[in-house]
Amino acid sequence: MSKTLSSKDRTLAFLNGRPVNRLPFHPIVMRFAARHAGVKYRDFCLSPEAHVDAVIRTAEDFGMDWVSVMSDPYCEAEAYGLAVDYPEDDLPRNERPLVSTAAELLSVAAPQNLRQVRLLGRVRQVELFRQRAPEQFVVGWVEGPFAMVSLFRGLSEACLDLYDHPDAVWAAVRTAVDFAMRFAEAQIAAGADAIGMGDAVCSQISPEHYRKYFWEGEREIIEHIHACGALAKLHICGNTSQILPDMVATGADIVDVDHLAGSMAPAARLLATNQVLCGSVDPVSVVQNGTPERIQSEARKCQAEAGSRCIISAGCEITPSTPPKNLRALSLACLRA
Repeated sequence: MSKTLSSKDRTLAFLNGRPVNRLPFHPIVMRFAARHAGVKYRDFCLSPEAHVDAVIRTAEDFGMDWVSVMSDPYCEAEAYGLAVDYPEDDLPRNERPLVSTAAELLSVAAPQNLRQVRLLGRVRQVELFRQRAPEQFVVGWVEGPFAMVSLFRGLSEACLDLYDHPDAVWAAVRTAVDFAMRFAEAQIAAGADAIGMGDAVCSQISPEHYRKYFWEGEREIIEHIHACGALAKLHICGNTSQILPDMVATGADIVDVDHLAGSMAPAARLLATNQVLCGSVDPVSVVQNGTPERIQSEARKCQAEAGSRCIISAGCEITPSTPPKNLRALSLACLRA
């Protein structure tokens, strides 16, 4: 296999079960990338140029095989009308949900177009990545259905609504799924090779509620991404051990696995030929605080559990306090796992 294989081609070959000169390296870098590039986090979220500059620099410095628009969960929700505060150099936050009662979920309306500034910014990020990093695997992003319902209503209230107001939840899920498909389509048209979908809060509810309310919406979004000619990545962090089979069954090409889910072996046995796992090294106790030797040992363990069908990554975001030498150690595991 040629040593000049591009990051995009390496990832695509790996997904299709073909030999690669080294394993793909897809760490989630958001706050780490901003700090590494000296970019304020407000700019990382709101300025497409600053975001792209920071992520490309990080990809080049650490041998990453993907670039992503990931920064925060508010891009779509702000377009719905959610009030979001962007501190100069901290994570964005919202002080109140979009609606205060379950009944109001029935009337939540998706944006009529993609002209809101954050939506335009995300599409622009994809365009810039495609122009400036043509050999990279470019990944756009949408929020999953429960992530959106939680932003509409607040997490605690949304969880109670699953019991008390299921019709309102169903209505909000339908709204969120339909808009996510439109937004994914715009990013694919801009040049995204894949669309990631984040639905992390699904690890906070029962497997039964996940399957009843949100799994079908995730699957529908993924099918639409495929129909538009792109690949799909599903990210649900936390302890997903009870729903990993369902996550694989969505048809996502890349299924993220957090260290809290335990061994990847059970999920690996369920993968279709075109599916892989991604993870699941502990981003704090191992990548941030561990030695290079331990980091590489844990990455090799993940590969063994997954039968070598696993993209090298931590189970969730690389922390901004991670020493650069430790992220480089994780990158080197791509050569040795």
